[in-house]
Amino acid sequence: MTGLNIAIAGAGGRMGGALARAIAAADGVTIHSAFERTGNAAIGRDAGTFAGLEPLGVVITDDIEAALAGADAIVDFTAPAASVALAQRAAKVGLVHVIGTTGCTPEQDAAIREAGEAGARIVKSGNFSLGVNLLAGLVKRAAAALGPDFDVEIVEMHHNRKVDAPSGTALMLGEAAAAGRGIDLASHRVGGRDGVTGPRERGSIGFAALRGGTVVGDHTVIFAGDSERIELTHRAESRAIFANGAVRAARWAAGQKAGFYTMADVLGLGG
Repeated sequence: MTGLNIAIAGAGGRMGGALARAIAAADGVTIHSAFERTGNAAIGRDAGTFAGLEPLGVVITDDIEAALAGADAIVDFTAPAASVALAQRAAKVGLVHVIGTTGCTPEQDAAIREAGEAGARIVKSGNFSLGVNLLAGLVKRAAAALGPDFDVEIVEMHHNRKVDAPSGTALMLGEAAAAGRGIDLASHRVGGRDGVTGPRERGSIGFAALRGGTVVGDHTVIFAGDSERIELTHRAESRAIFANGAVRAARWAAGQKAGFYTMADVLGLGG
């Protein structure tokens, strides 16, 4: 094999298929292996045919150790506990680990960061699309310019099988708004409202999560001021944008020293 050898975690899911298609189409990268949790219906299938491609000769397995042997990188859109465990494995042998998993607790995020400090080259992001990362930069600048006189509300919608809310992208945009204002998101975040909630607290950042159908991902950041409103929106039309971004991140991380990075680092967008 030539190029960067990538192991696809969660290869039996929709993002797993998108990743297989993105890696197969990209230069300088190779699908080294593909794996899933034990019991997944995709185990034993060729990763290429599962993704709608010609057979690639890479069989989806549940043997993680065998899948990682000889790999240079892991691309991982799975579940928080699985991503933590994979990050710790990556640290032991210095692998690149690209993580698109959302719904991590602060403790799980800390464990992933520690794996970067321990020897892995980790890129973790709530969203790997170029458009969303540019949007986050715009949100940060708008929040800084408009200040707390403009209320911030973040509305997101995803397909009916998504299990975490708000989405990782919505939280990423919330962090951008908070950074623009120089505040901590955790202490200013407001989730779904129900009942008699009282007036909106000045300076808070609100979130609303919608679920339905097959929506890939819609995100709108609303800045609502006195008699005017600014809305910044991104709509994802295909999972390919996330998969292509993850492949780009893996290639970039291969040339970096051990550490924890974000997609903003990959794109050179700054903090």
